[in-house]
Amino acid sequence: MSETTRRRRRAPEPTERKLDAERSRRLLLDAALDEFSAKGFAGARVQDIADRAGVNKQLINYYFGGKEGLYLAIGRRWLEREAEFNDPSVPLEDLMVRYLRHALDDPRGSRLNVWRGLTEDADQVADEAPEEFAEDLSDMERRKAEGQIADDLDPAAVMLLMMSAVAAPVVMPLAVRRVFGVSATSPEFQDHYAEQLRRIIRHLAAPPQETQAPPAS
Repeated sequence: MSETTRRRRRAPEPTERKLDAERSRRLLLDAALDEFSAKGFAGARVQDIADRAGVNKQLINYYFGGKEGLYLAIGRRWLEREAEFNDPSVPLEDLMVRYLRHALDDPRGSRLNVWRGLTEDADQVADEAPEEFAEDLSDMERRKAEGQIADDLDPAAVMLLMMSAVAAPVVMPLAVRRVFGVSATSPEFQDHYAEQLRRIIRHLAAPPQETQAPPAS
């Protein structure tokens, strides 16, 4: 046997196998997000996901236990990424823009949420991860107590409003064109919209306490 043949048949090192597995998982997650955001869960095909990732479709079962497991893994990956920029110490207006920039940079998540809203049972989805929404709402209630949200506003309504405003340029590009006269993907619109959202969030804050005049002597 030649030296070339021995090199060709050399078993990969453990670190090489680990890197290859991580790469395959990453490729599958990205490909699945592409497919699910374009076609929804029901419309996405395992073979199309594998073809887009450039790997054997059997790896979907091997790494994720099937199509549904891959779908759930996308949600877990989003939570990991969200934790990187969802800082409770950041003012609400800045947090809003962080979410907006993320949605504009990668619109697939917003598109996938539209598919979920149109095709999945709302009660079942809410029961899947109630702690996630409870934690977000708790943070909004804390911000209200700090004065970042006015006393007469419901933190849940403010949170839903923020989620909708973040997704709007992605899921309503025709409305953006009609209302603003520019493309939702243009830097001109995105910078203007981000600044407007900052100002809107500021207006939702509790008004500063008026300074009482000292009593007359």
